[in-house]
Amino acid sequence: MTSIEPTRMTTTAPNKNILYVENGIGYGGAIICLRHLVRNLDRTRFTPMVVTGRTGPQYREIADEAEWKHIPDRHIDIVGAHRKLDPMDWIDKIPGLRFIVNQVLARADDLFNFLPFFLDLLWTAWRFKADLIHANNEPLCNRAALLVGKVLNIPTVCHVRGDQDGSRLMRWAFSLPSHFTPVSHWVSKSIQDKLDIPEHKISVIYDGLELEGLDPNTSGKAFRLQQNLHDDDFVVGLVGLLIPWKGQEIFLDAAKILKDKIPRLKMLIVGGTPDDCVAFENHLRQRAAQEGLESVVQFTGHNTDMPAVYNSLDIVVSASTSPEPLGTVVIEAMAMGRPLIGPNHGGAAEMMTHEKTGLLFTPRDSASLAEAIDNFHQSEEKRVQLGSAARQHALETFEVLKHVQLIQDVYKTQLSKKKAPN
Repeated sequence: MTSIEPTRMTTTAPNKNILYVENGIGYGGAIICLRHLVRNLDRTRFTPMVVTGRTGPQYREIADEAEWKHIPDRHIDIVGAHRKLDPMDWIDKIPGLRFIVNQVLARADDLFNFLPFFLDLLWTAWRFKADLIHANNEPLCNRAALLVGKVLNIPTVCHVRGDQDGSRLMRWAFSLPSHFTPVSHWVSKSIQDKLDIPEHKISVIYDGLELEGLDPNTSGKAFRLQQNLHDDDFVVGLVGLLIPWKGQEIFLDAAKILKDKIPRLKMLIVGGTPDDCVAFENHLRQRAAQEGLESVVQFTGHNTDMPAVYNSLDIVVSASTSPEPLGTVVIEAMAMGRPLIGPNHGGAAEMMTHEKTGLLFTPRDSASLAEAIDNFHQSEEKRVQLGSAARQHALETFEVLKHVQLIQDVYKTQLSKKKAPN
């Protein structure tokens, strides 16, 4: 008698739902890298949904790539209140008043900002049937997302993009995530040293970009025309959101040093301004006017065609005064093969090799920055050579599919540890 093997039924595991939460200060590198990740996520394994605390045209574009929801993370402006109250010396003349004011603002933030965001996010995650929450920013500012993970008993992965102060509140926030994905080894070392995060809870994953969209042959002529720049202008651009730690003040100081040294010098401040930092932009513009820099310094505002911007610049500058965790500008400029100058700390120092893939300057030192700019100005050969080496390094290191695969491996590991319901 011939035996008949039973038919084996194969089943496909259902997709895992990944809820991404982004509540940074504005539309910058963090949200750009998140969009690259979501666009390239393996849809046969994962279904993404993105929640953002801010909204606007660029945020709304996310709805074309994944399910998207805006949950306001700010109903009252606590940051603005601090900006007005902190410089007031008279408050300190009344014993204990500063403490009381800070406590009132903190509780108002909890009641009117944090609590509504947390409840709406909890409802959203429950309805979405999230299997894992991916917080795209620091644990402290993403504590609502991480607490939602605790309530729903699902794993949480937290991107870490900056240095930490090691405070008691910071330590509490860092106790919440299931796993951390710092964007550089420098950030990883920071959270291990300052917050005692065990190495087994950390996976260093460099941000990934769709490098094919960063075409080094893109023409920058249209942008130069838009900015009234001439072919013989020597154009240096500081690219980044207009927020104090991005180094625009240092850039203006360097412009003062170089304005009479480099013929036809143009120093461009390229980037949009978050709502919280409008006063800072006004301050920068006033400085440029008062210090006689209006013929040298130009403010371009936000631009969506970054390849054209990069290729319009003779030199790209990153000048962050606080160590940048990685720096999207650094990655993009390298991928475009542009001559790049960055501060010798944080992610820039990890990504760049001085005199090989770019030039590093002493952080917060305008004279050192000016010297690096002049160094590049004097040698077109060096600009071409270092730019070419930078592009090769970027292509090998920051390809988005490599980034996505490493993130998905983290998801797989964390989902396999998910606790079974009681």
